[in-house]
Amino acid sequence: MNADAFRHFYEYHFTLNRKLWDTHITSLPQKQFTQPVSYSQGSVRNQIVHLMSADDYWFSGLRGVSRPEPLNPADFDDRNTLRAEWDTIEQRMRDYLATVRDDMLFGRPFMDGEDGDLPLWMALLHVVNHGTDHRAQILRLLNDLGLNTGPQDYIFYIYDDL
Repeated sequence: MNADAFRHFYEYHFTLNRKLWDTHITSLPQKQFTQPVSYSQGSVRNQIVHLMSADDYWFSGLRGVSRPEPLNPADFDDRNTLRAEWDTIEQRMRDYLATVRDDMLFGRPFMDGEDGDLPLWMALLHVVNHGTDHRAQILRLLNDLGLNTGPQDYIFYIYDDL
């Protein structure tokens, strides 16, 4: 286990987020983008906002800054605003990941609370796994809306990169 492996795994996370956005979200009609559903976080928009919020929450804690309250999906009806916020969060994550060293992975970055016993490597793995879960949920919603979605498996990312 090393820091470069985590940076690689996060590149998968960021790439798949952008692929989802570029392939499906930009062309999705607004009505379908915000269409309420009873599954998980709700609409496609709500799922994306939740994914962003969780990334920002965890990485704020890792950076040692106050963890923000969850973003309100109603503040993101405009996709340009949403994409700009997502890009900002991603950049902060990239900036933090650039500082991670191998010797930090077994350290405990959270001082207290339920996350206090988590080593850094577990927190990092959790965030990517959470993203995979919610991208799968978004892909399911898009499929239900009639879009042809593809796989998001890590191995296909690797095959595309070889």
